[in-house]
Amino acid sequence: MGVISNSTQNEVMKPGMLHFSLLGISLLFSLAAFSGGLLNQYSRWMNQDEYSHGFLIPMISLWMLWDRREALAASLGSPMWLGFPVILLAGFMLLIGELSAIFILVQTGFIVSLIGIVLLFGGMSLLRLTLLPILFLLFAIPMPYFLDSIMSWRLQLISSELGVFTIRLFDIPVFLEGNVIDLGSYKLQVVDACSGLRYLYPLTSLGFLVAYLFKAPLWQRIIIFLSTIPITIIMNSFRIGMVGVLVEFWGGGMADGLLHYFEGWVIFMACAAILCAEVWLFIKFSGGGDFFELFDLPEVKPIPPSEGNLKNSVIPVSAGLTFLVVATLFTVNVTDRVENTPDRFRFVSFPTEIDGWPSRKSYLENNIELALGLDDYILADYKSPQSNRFVNLYVAYYASQRKGVSPHSPRVCIPGGGWLITEFDRIEIDVLGESEPMPINRAIIQRDRDRQLVYYWFDQRGRKISNEYIMKWHLVKDAIFMNRTDGSLVRLTTPVFPDEEIEDAEVRLGNFINTISPRLGDYLPG
Repeated sequence: MGVISNSTQNEVMKPGMLHFSLLGISLLFSLAAFSGGLLNQYSRWMNQDEYSHGFLIPMISLWMLWDRREALAASLGSPMWLGFPVILLAGFMLLIGELSAIFILVQTGFIVSLIGIVLLFGGMSLLRLTLLPILFLLFAIPMPYFLDSIMSWRLQLISSELGVFTIRLFDIPVFLEGNVIDLGSYKLQVVDACSGLRYLYPLTSLGFLVAYLFKAPLWQRIIIFLSTIPITIIMNSFRIGMVGVLVEFWGGGMADGLLHYFEGWVIFMACAAILCAEVWLFIKFSGGGDFFELFDLPEVKPIPPSEGNLKNSVIPVSAGLTFLVVATLFTVNVTDRVENTPDRFRFVSFPTEIDGWPSRKSYLENNIELALGLDDYILADYKSPQSNRFVNLYVAYYASQRKGVSPHSPRVCIPGGGWLITEFDRIEIDVLGESEPMPINRAIIQRDRDRQLVYYWFDQRGRKISNEYIMKWHLVKDAIFMNRTDGSLVRLTTPVFPDEEIEDAEVRLGNFINTISPRLGDYLPG
């Protein structure tokens, strides 16, 4: 019997057409299995300006892989069964994400599945060269709506303060109330579109790409990437401030046109120019050099694969493919599942008078109602029969939170209305009809000389919850085991009048909670 030389043996052991076919089919089934989250991601790219850059991210990742093609071919190593538990982890993320509609789990799970497929096909040596292009896909994943909302409010307030600082540099009298800039003759409201998120997300992606291309020490590249955050905030605040200055000199008619003009590519290109200037400064003060020589594609060297037998590489890839086929079938069944929605009374029938507390109802503006995404709500002032002073009741009900729409935390929204939270804590109070003390969030808010006391909690499928993150945990659990994600926010607000103390407002809210608590059950199913 003849002996096969080492070179011939290595040639025989290289993956053939079957292996590459299984790799391609695995990638297709991964796309199919995670299609629910990926379609949601695509929808947000289409409908939210801050994520419109997402279309470019996969193309840039493919470009990175294409640039490394020769090194990838030389780094193809033995398959690793470690890839299978990685794909199992991705499947678990898919399960939780699909059942709870927390799509960021599905979208991140897709990236984890790609890592697992690479390990099953080409081992650790191949993964080390593909990891960066794969992880770059993270910049295309939208933030969950509740985190988006929190970040938007925070950036609105920061941009408002810095914008007012810019306006005052021109000796223009201006007053800031929350996110409303009062110029006297014109009030400029810093809304979601002015938060700066539409620049922050694409600029961080660009900053990562610039750091990747920049041939410099690691610490310089880290600084370049992290600097995208202050650059975005400062440029957005400068835009708001300059609009205020121009409105002061040329009238309020300038505001809308300028805000729309400067909220797009003009500001983003200015941010990108500052980023490039930062690179130029690093080059200049690090000994000089040609900009285009130090700012170019890095040379990627192949990673020699470890020794191993590639003849059986079809087995781990096939195992991963089998699991992805099962995951795809699971996804099809889950997306067809109809969520349980319990019967309830609508708030249109909520009593207008309760135990001597008469009320006057009011309504949200259409644009606010659409932005909140709620299914039913009540907004009314109930007047106390003892003191003739009122308590504002607001309850927002969501029949389903599977699509990421959920109650907005008052802790986030209150500052946007010009109120300052001077005191915040979580307390427990005894409520009629409740077997245990009820946890609530208690806040004292102030604007000028006006003070108000706010109580709020989340009523989620029979649970009274004060912590937003615990609420999310129960949402995931109940979506899996109960097939329900309905829930609501209950908020009570009363003024602290000049002739009374905080304790008087506490008593008023406590009495009102005991009055309405037995009646909310028909409207907020347990």
